[in-house]
Amino acid sequence: MARLASPRYYLPVLLILLLFALPLFVKSPYYLHIMAMVLFWAYMATAWNIVGGFAGQLSLGHGAYVAAGAYTSSLLFAYLGISPWFGMFIGGLVAGLMGFLVGYPTLRLRGAYYALATVGFAEGFRVILTNTTHIGKWKTGGAEGFMIPLLGNAPQHMQFISKVPYYYLILVLFLILVLICRWIDGSKLGYYLTALREDEDAALALGINTARVKLVAATLSAFFAGVGGVFYAQLIRYLEPNAIAGPIMSNQIVFLAIVGGRGTVLGPALGGLVLTLIGEITRVVFNQIMGLHLFLYGLLVVLFVIFKPRGLIEFLEVLWNRLVNLLERREGKHAA
Repeated sequence: MARLASPRYYLPVLLILLLFALPLFVKSPYYLHIMAMVLFWAYMATAWNIVGGFAGQLSLGHGAYVAAGAYTSSLLFAYLGISPWFGMFIGGLVAGLMGFLVGYPTLRLRGAYYALATVGFAEGFRVILTNTTHIGKWKTGGAEGFMIPLLGNAPQHMQFISKVPYYYLILVLFLILVLICRWIDGSKLGYYLTALREDEDAALALGINTARVKLVAATLSAFFAGVGGVFYAQLIRYLEPNAIAGPIMSNQIVFLAIVGGRGTVLGPALGGLVLTLIGEITRVVFNQIMGLHLFLYGLLVVLFVIFKPRGLIEFLEVLWNRLVNLLERREGKHAA
């Protein structure tokens, strides 16, 4: 109880409660949709961080894993009637398998080979989705895209009329992933990944199987990206290969994580929250300039890499420590 009375513990709880309470005050479907998308990008940046941050392996093709999860779940739902609640795990497993197959031959190599492999794989997968209109008797839509069957208000199939359930769903997924990343960061796997990221030769000298550790990180990251893809499909209800599997999706995920602070538990999530809000404001204010938010993302990445390599999390840690110390001093004075 004494630990819970510390601001280091009750402040995070208050922030989480605030996130759960937001739909009680925000009634507009448009703003609820924006809030759900903000959390989605924070989730995706956190998923990418497992391989790109903890393991230090630059993946530039996570859009393929998002698309794999989205298409797998949507096709199973449309043609076999399998609920996306189950399709979420199946799509995640398919994406995880893809991450494993891409990583197995490339993560044993040094340098930029893994990054180049992910780019090539993602582009190849996008081309396949664009040019494939049928899988047997199943129509995938090809370049026209795939429309998810609409059932109205069907919670058992992850379809809701209101945006509120989607907001809570992605919030829960996001919090679960943050807890998993926090566990990874403090586990033996996390220590192995840190050693690998800092100096792979030293990690090998310590007896760490770096190829296996990188492969585990890549598979986990792809799995969670696939799960996020299922949520994206149910929220947007339309899948278009260029949008979901193209470089825009993959690059935006990387931008958010780097600016937020890759390699930390909360950095990518912070980048997703802040930059997505900036992007949405940019779209509203400069709605006639297409792609301006991506230009701003790229500019911020360059500036942060040069001047603040640790990302936004560095500012958050300073502010957080000052706030906690201030509250602790005030509580100490009241106790005295």
